[in-house]
Amino acid sequence: MSRYEEFDAYEKLIKERLSKKRFNHSMNVAEACYDLAERNGADKKRCYLAGLLHDVMKEESKELQREMTVNSGLAPDAAECDTPALWHAVAGAAYVRDELKLEDEEIIGAIRFHTIGNAGLTLLQKIVYLGDMISEDRDYKDVDKFRKICYDDINIAMSVALIYNIESVCKKCGMLPRYTTEAYNYYMQFNKEKLSL
Repeated sequence: MSRYEEFDAYEKLIKERLSKKRFNHSMNVAEACYDLAERNGADKKRCYLAGLLHDVMKEESKELQREMTVNSGLAPDAAECDTPALWHAVAGAAYVRDELKLEDEEIIGAIRFHTIGNAGLTLLQKIVYLGDMISEDRDYKDVDKFRKICYDDINIAMSVALIYNIESVCKKCGMLPRYTTEAYNYYMQFNKEKLSL
């Protein structure tokens, strides 16, 4: 059951829309977001909800995801429109806004940018971006070390996460959305002295 009874309908919705593995991931992300919110003085309930819904469009057809991305009005750039792995985030934001009638712009933005980041993320949106990377089901190399960074300093964690994600995209010869490079430059302005990479 959801941590918040009022979100049980959302939990039921994602359980119906997602595979068991993706549903479990979404529940784990919601819990990671709750934990990060508690540590950083953010709104725990709203962070939890954003984490719960972040992958709501993940397993829809690629055709529908792309169509919703292009028609979302959420300013996806060329790299996003050409990268299928990114469509679910923009489509998810549009779905939550248009189908679920959620009017919380901050949560909509968190879902929209949870894969690529953005220079202008709010605390809630940073929490969802990072919560997706450190949820309990994640087991990539150095995830425990990254969790500690997230718990210690959320802004340093943003730089580390962006470096990790940019390296991953570059290794696959993928395209980098402008939002990602803008986010990297933004956080490095403040963090480069603290990072020993």
